[in-house]
Amino acid sequence: MIALLLIMPNLFQAQEFNLNNTESSLKVFGTSSLHDWHIDAENKNGKIVFKNIETGELDKCDFTVVVESLKSGKKSMDKNTYKALNTDDYKTITFKLQEVKEIVKKGTGKFLIKSAGYLTITSVKKLIPIEFNIEIIEGKIILLGEKTIKMTDFNVEPPKALLGTITTGDEVTIKFKTIFNK
Repeated sequence: MIALLLIMPNLFQAQEFNLNNTESSLKVFGTSSLHDWHIDAENKNGKIVFKNIETGELDKCDFTVVVESLKSGKKSMDKNTYKALNTDDYKTITFKLQEVKEIVKKGTGKFLIKSAGYLTITSVKKLIPIEFNIEIIEGKIILLGEKTIKMTDFNVEPPKALLGTITTGDEVTIKFKTIFNK
């Protein structure tokens, strides 16, 4: 009985996992008057904490991208992106989970999370709804999802090139597959 009492507190402790930057991906997809484009986030970090990992109950989920680690493979496009995101003043883009609205169990170690969190881009912090899937596999947490936003909602003027002859669409879609380890 004493052994059981000693073990039980461990069952209810929060479980914390840190983002594995190497295994994770975050891509931003958009359009322009010339062609569709995408940018990869090379430097990201974050943390996820479960109140109860067995039920998918989250306590915390934070995510940060270093803005100048957004890379398209084209220096001029990267330069326009950094200018639009005002990297002289704003070095990161952040997401902080605010509220879990619903957890839908999708199988053993698989959950759909319906939530809201604060997305901060430049000087604008907005509470946005977001859904993502969580899969727990051998001590590894995989978050998978996507979210479409408008740049202008965050006071970001869609970049232009060649004296305004090439314009970028206002909507971008962020797709992520983030891996968290103990």
